[in-house]
Amino acid sequence: MNKKVAVIGAGLTGLTTAYYLQKKGIDVQIFERADHVGGVIQTRSENGFLYENGPSTGVLGQPEAAALIEDLGGACELEIADEDAKFRWIWKDDRWHAIPSGLLGGIKTPLFTWYDKFRILGEPFRKPGTNPNETLAELVRRRMGESFLKYAIDPFILGVYSGDPAKLVVKYALPKLYNLEQTYGSFIGGSIKKAKEPKTDWDKKATKEVFSMKGGLSSLINALNSAIGEEHIHLSLTDLKVAQAAEKYQLMNGNESLGEFDYVISTVGGFALRSLFPFLPSGKLEKIEAMPYARVVQVSVGFNQWEGIPIKAFGGLIPFHENRDILGVLFLSSFLKGRAPKGGALLSTFLGGVRKPEMVDLSDDELKALVEKELKSMMGLTKWQPDLLVINRYQHAIPQYGFESAERLAAIDSIEASYPGLLLGGNIRDGIGMADRMKQGRKLAESVG
Repeated sequence: MNKKVAVIGAGLTGLTTAYYLQKKGIDVQIFERADHVGGVIQTRSENGFLYENGPSTGVLGQPEAAALIEDLGGACELEIADEDAKFRWIWKDDRWHAIPSGLLGGIKTPLFTWYDKFRILGEPFRKPGTNPNETLAELVRRRMGESFLKYAIDPFILGVYSGDPAKLVVKYALPKLYNLEQTYGSFIGGSIKKAKEPKTDWDKKATKEVFSMKGGLSSLINALNSAIGEEHIHLSLTDLKVAQAAEKYQLMNGNESLGEFDYVISTVGGFALRSLFPFLPSGKLEKIEAMPYARVVQVSVGFNQWEGIPIKAFGGLIPFHENRDILGVLFLSSFLKGRAPKGGALLSTFLGGVRKPEMVDLSDDELKALVEKELKSMMGLTKWQPDLLVINRYQHAIPQYGFESAERLAAIDSIEASYPGLLLGGNIRDGIGMADRMKQGRKLAESVG
């Protein structure tokens, strides 16, 4: 209880870690390079629109996410997405198609070939895979078929990872899916069996519902910031470094000492570790740095009066095979309250990703022209007069858990074993979603003591 802990990074992971450390009565300080907390989670209000510079929603896929919001005791309020969020669209042959739900919808949908529809019916009877490094593309072709890969999994991966199914290793990128096949033998049969298994009250917190927060996701960040206390959070540290000091770690910002600590918990990206920890072995860092990141552009577009097609859905995803210039679009005002003026619409459009990284280098005018062309064509807009248009570029938007994952995780474990008191978290491990970050933050806090 007398240990001093430094948490590096004031994003969602770092704030969650510090919050639970404080609840344990541990002396914790957060150190952040930027001039604000929350990392890329930044809610903005402009001209009657409430939009996010960063992730727009999360999924309650981990009990720890719901538990954190409960623990904050009303300082922020969960907003569960409207029923419209259950509907997802896929673009094929110049029109939107709803992702089917149920057997009848699966039979009728034009998204998949008849051959693959029959293959899907046979999925529960196929043997589990034996290759621990099998890619998502390989797994889906083996169990479901090519059209299912192109028009279900590929757009899903574009929406979650902005990635390429041929480069993501299932065991690391989608561990729940991997374990479903390995444990139960199939996705369909496994899902049915797992749903019938008894759940504890803790497990029931993971409702898998899409969520935001009332007033935007920044209200969660603000609640954590207030609970931790601004006196424990240090911002604008642009030359932060960690050095070994006997059995402790010394933090420096340039020539200024920030103190000595028994534990240092890093929540930064893999690309930032080398400058932050100059004493770590270069060979180990190379294994972590080998993990690529998707480069992504997010364009928030708002209309005071929506005159396009009805958008009662979560959003639409565009398979790479369709060769469009955008990855997908979220219809935020359709399932979250107060995101646009009454009768209007707020859309969040994404470009770039692993297979089109050059989009991030386009000028604002070029991006605006692309978004105009695509949204007019796909959303039934005859004119283009948005009342809000905000562009955000992310050079390290989403980590890609690919073939290098085993060596990366082994390097992390080796570093932590060699340097007691040093813990490496953040999106270099344990998942990319908001719920994953909250789960990891709580776990990191439990590791101290």
